[in-house]
Amino acid sequence: MDEKKTLLTAEGLEKLKAELEELRTVKRQENVEHLAEARSHGDLSENSEYDAAKDEQARIEGRIQEIEQMLKTAEVIDNSKKRKTKVELGTTVTIEDMAPEFEEDKLQQYTVVGTTEADPFEGKISNESPIGIAILGKKVGTVVTVRTPAGDHQFKIIKIK
Repeated sequence: MDEKKTLLTAEGLEKLKAELEELRTVKRQENVEHLAEARSHGDLSENSEYDAAKDEQARIEGRIQEIEQMLKTAEVIDNSKKRKTKVELGTTVTIEDMAPEFEEDKLQQYTVVGTTEADPFEGKISNESPIGIAILGKKVGTVVTVRTPAGDHQFKIIKIK
């Protein structure tokens, strides 16, 4: 079966590698110390510190496996040398909300990234999000309609970089 590619920017790839290194070298060791300390408190059947440390161990190991899988299937998107004439993964786009609820929301800037890197609070939207799907492949001046839970919104692509 074909594995689904993990689309990443070069920056996203480096962040994942750094997180993996932190988990393997720092977080695992801290967890080992927490487990040892909790074990030293005696009866493990009623030791909430031990239970919490075991839960944390499972979370750390799960995240390590998740990141290793993402890195194994990673495809780095590098369009830094391309002329930006249409919206693609890795491009930063300025869009205008044609009917903003608040005037300060009229112009919005997003970088289109893979789902792994998406973080709307940092201005990074997924290529699989409603806005991402609507603007991918479009050029400056194009108006797109995005269906949202609050209703349909129209956005005009102002700038691509």
